Amino acid sequence: MEQPIYTTRAHVFQIDPTTKKNWVPASKQAVTVSYFYDCTRNSYRIISVDGSKVIINSTITPNMTFTKTSQKFGQWADSRANTVFGLGFGSEQQLTKFAEKFQEVKDAAKLARDKSQEKGETLSNHSQESGRDTPSGNQASSINGTDDEKISHVSPEAALLKTENERLKSAVEQSNTNAKKWETELQTLRENNARLVDALQESSANVESWKKQLSACKEESDALREKIAELEAQCNEANQEKQKNAQLTVRVQELEAELQDKEQELENLRKQAEIIPQLMAECESITSKLQAAETKNKELEGRIDGLQVDIDDSRQKQGTMKTELKKFMDILDGKIDELHEFRQGLSKLGADN
Repeated sequence: MEQPIYTTRAHVFQIDPTTKKNWVPASKQAVTVSYFYDCTRNSYRIISVDGSKVIINSTITPNMTFTKTSQKFGQWADSRANTVFGLGFGSEQQLTKFAEKFQEVKDAAKLARDKSQEKGETLSNHSQESGRDTPSGNQASSINGTDDEKISHVSPEAALLKTENERLKSAVEQSNTNAKKWETELQTLRENNARLVDALQESSANVESWKKQLSACKEESDALREKIAELEAQCNEANQEKQKNAQLTVRVQELEAELQDKEQELENLRKQAEIIPQLMAECESITSKLQAAETKNKELEGRIDGLQVDIDDSRQKQGTMKTELKKFMDILDGKIDELHEFRQGLSKLGADN
């Protein structure tokens, strides 16, 4: 059973198999990327699943290297899958942590490989020792007598040696079986090597033709580049002409708008010119009325001046009359006082009589 030991999220990319240069997105959005450990095989894998599709299934080997190509992007090559995987992270911290985990898992895979190699060497040494110890065991049995006698006289150390001998015999048999298997694999590798040698020879023979094709492609590429440069220059000229035409179009539209405004102003002036005679007649009538009003105003001013003179005269007469009336009132008061005194005198005389 595989168990996840580290999980993160990132955008997954794979190298384009045709160009080996461009990156092709393997997921439309950030997906889960996990490290898995298989305790039965003592191996590590990087696995990522987008929905029901497995987009990364890479077994980590000691020969792999994780490379940071930018602050948030890293990649590693998988020779078994014959591709290069790339991961785009949301932050530099996530990239750093993933790279550290990759190095840790890589070191663990290297340690597991070294242990397996040491175990294989130990089994090989045990098999050789068991091969050397087997004749001495037969000699000891022949010296000590029959099997019954040996069983009757066996000691605990001899029993332990016998058990170890049997275990080594089984290891030798297993190693022989593995040796046959390795011989078969070696033969297969030799055949594959021979095929690769033939393919290499064939590819060497095709190198010259490939070189010729490459030179022809380079010449064609140079010619295409020149044509592209010419077309780009023409496109630049066309773009400049388009810009000029656009500017002229905008200017024409502005002039048309100004012309419409001027025509509207002219129409307004024409309408005002039609109203001018009527306004002149009204102005003349208003002028005559104003002159008549001024004449009446002058007459009224003359009348006001006469009335002001009359008012001044009446005020002066009123003041004179007030003065005379005051004098008369004073005389009248004197006369009333005299009359009062006279009445008192008469009353006094009447009382005396």
